Amino acid sequence: MTANDSRYLPFMKMHGLGNDFVVVDERGITPRVDAAIAVAIADRHRGVGFDQLAVLSDTDQADVHLTFYNQDGSLSAACGNATRCIARHLMDETGRDALTITTDRGTLFAREGGEGLTSVNMGHPQLQWDEIPLAREMDTLELPIEGAPTATGMGNPHCTFFVDDAEAVDLEARGAEIEHHPLYPQRTNVQFASLVGPDHLRMRVWERGVGVTLASGSSSCATAVSAARRGLTGRDVTIDLDGGTLQINWRDDGVWMTGPTAHVFDGQWRL
Repeated sequence: MTANDSRYLPFMKMHGLGNDFVVVDERGITPRVDAAIAVAIADRHRGVGFDQLAVLSDTDQADVHLTFYNQDGSLSAACGNATRCIARHLMDETGRDALTITTDRGTLFAREGGEGLTSVNMGHPQLQWDEIPLAREMDTLELPIEGAPTATGMGNPHCTFFVDDAEAVDLEARGAEIEHHPLYPQRTNVQFASLVGPDHLRMRVWERGVGVTLASGSSSCATAVSAARRGLTGRDVTIDLDGGTLQINWRDDGVWMTGPTAHVFDGQWRL
């Protein structure tokens, strides 16, 4: 069986803090993944299961190009944990300690984070209403939604609520409701965060096109940016998610995310 065997689609299963991915390497071969295949693989009972599916492809502009599918087959321009997992895989594969990656979000940079961790620069946050995008012009710091959440773009839209206790939120009900809020024409990822210490947040996440996930890299970036904008934290923030902890540092060159990765197994999807 070869990578070009049309009967099979080789894949890797990876996760970052339990935020899990199927990763397909289409470098040098005929592309085969589409929305229908992504939906079939996403089924956790009849397929493999994932929060996102990432496809590696060739590009002349960087070391690799990444395309991301959600469980429902929709595309996402950004997926921070998957980017970090794939960066670790490519650094192990090549022996390098830094990479350049293109996505529909733009060009991202990854580097060795030390102590088994991997860092990715997720780019500058999008803070203007039409960049995120929102349905109409407004102040993105406090939206006219109950709870006055903050809107942020990280290549995908985010809506961050700051609450006294993130654990007490009915995430499934509130996340589903806010994902489809009319202020977000492309739907949105939803976060609920509470301050647990200086520059330390507890955050839970509902991902657009997926649902509740154990972690989300782009959501963590958006939450850290929102907390800093609101004066709740500085720009270097520790975020505890259901699946573990990420370090987010909003610097002059972009939002850096650092955390662990895991390559769980390799498999073949029968087409």
